[in-house]
Amino acid sequence: MESLPTALSFPRTRESIAGTRIPVAAGTRIPSRSPWVLSLFLSLALGALPCPAAFEFFEPVQPPRAFQTMVHRGMMRQAPENTAPAIELAIRDGIEWVEVDVRLSADRKHILFHDSNLDGKTNGKGPLKEKTLEELLSLDAGSPFAPRFAGTRLLSLKECLALSKGRINLYLDCKEIDPELLVSEVLAAGMEKQVVVFDDPETLAQVAKSSGGKIAVMPKWRPEMGLERPFGDLEVAAIELDADAVTPEICNAFHKDGVKVQAKVLDEWDTPVWWSKCLDAGVDWFQTDLPEELIPHALWRRLGERPARFSLHRGALRYAPENTLAAFDKATRIGADFVEIDVRPSSDGEYFLLHDGKLERTTNGQGPIRETPSEKLRLLDAGSWFGKPFRDTRIPTLEEFLSFIGSKAEIYFDAKDIPPTDLAKALEKHDLAERAVVYQSVERLLELKKINPRIRALPPLPSLDMLDGLNKDLKPYAVDASFEIVSKEMIERCHAHQVKVFTDALSENLAPTDLLRLIDWGIDVIQTDEPMKLVRAMELWLARKAE
Repeated sequence: MESLPTALSFPRTRESIAGTRIPVAAGTRIPSRSPWVLSLFLSLALGALPCPAAFEFFEPVQPPRAFQTMVHRGMMRQAPENTAPAIELAIRDGIEWVEVDVRLSADRKHILFHDSNLDGKTNGKGPLKEKTLEELLSLDAGSPFAPRFAGTRLLSLKECLALSKGRINLYLDCKEIDPELLVSEVLAAGMEKQVVVFDDPETLAQVAKSSGGKIAVMPKWRPEMGLERPFGDLEVAAIELDADAVTPEICNAFHKDGVKVQAKVLDEWDTPVWWSKCLDAGVDWFQTDLPEELIPHALWRRLGERPARFSLHRGALRYAPENTLAAFDKATRIGADFVEIDVRPSSDGEYFLLHDGKLERTTNGQGPIRETPSEKLRLLDAGSWFGKPFRDTRIPTLEEFLSFIGSKAEIYFDAKDIPPTDLAKALEKHDLAERAVVYQSVERLLELKKINPRIRALPPLPSLDMLDGLNKDLKPYAVDASFEIVSKEMIERCHAHQVKVFTDALSENLAPTDLLRLIDWGIDVIQTDEPMKLVRAMELWLARKAE
């Protein structure tokens, strides 16, 4: 029979330890009027008492991190909030929790949705509570976010539980629920170790009673409530508090009773300064909109020198529209060493950042970029295709990008369609010649080196047989080696020639352990679309180093 979680209480007060015997040596005199001595003996007494066991939650990430993140409404800047795609993206990034909002339909069924009205986030209108579950599940929750999500449905709680089981934990933010129904759904799904329920204490008491303590509950705690049984007899597994209320003393007080501390670091608190403050205080969980920045931030604080460097392909294209300033800004916030860009000319000779030769895939324009004047290119929307938060994002010019990037990261310059003379001139103008690597054919790179020998050449290396010839003719800074030919021996051979090794690890099927193997072989730079997999590989590398 599965054991139930041990009851959790809050820090005991002086009154609650009345009658506790404090063992002291015979003849020891305790000055009753000395506050610090009384405090000392109270601390000793509390330390001698057994601490309640913490509620045991499922650990989606193995081995676990020292803290966990709860992404707010799923990855809602990359997919429609509270939907399956938003949850799937969180799972793909190796995030431990997703916060979702639960409401009741007209026929009293639970569904995921944040707002009370359907307008703006679905093709429906009016109050959600006036629609049946069947009606709600027929709505399109994807098109209002972006055309690429057209047809995405809302999720019932049952569907969300099934989707998440064994994959990610759920923070159920209860906007309006039926406590007994919610308990029955969670237990029927076998999700009691993967759920924490957030609501007012009265509703949480009903959840706790109905589940027999099997389902964890988490109320809001505020400093004015104090630490002396702020929720009465309610046994809680965790508490939520705002980031500006977090202190080490509060975390320690709750931890002594086996209670986890969740810091709400949304909006103005979702920054490195507040993340560091909460990490240093000992917070267990972070509710955030930016897990893709918070988790690397925590790693960089501990890591020191990186075992390998990384480049983000077309910027952080998983989190913002590719080849836009938003994608490059995100890449620098994540901590990328390099950002890769693609450059193409307009019909009147101005250079813009775009991967494709045509405009259709990533803008609301049409036709080849080479046949489109710069005046028209500047007006195109390069963000709405990706998602509503990036509506009206523009295609940056090369000049705008070089002014923006400065010393924030080095540049991996994919010179798709720009002559060596113009490329060299642009880098020299911004004093970036030695902060860029240029990927192009050997012939073009030889031309470029004649113009400016300081610019670092990065030719492709599809076969190791080509290395000697490349090194003789071009003497490249590095080679972009095909992923299929990379090995420990191959990297060592390149290093013997004083040539660094870059490789593209772009396949969605690659796991963090695959990237860890590259790191172990001594790779110099890994280019990726999925920085969280690389961050996880470095976490594993650091954990192994600490053993």
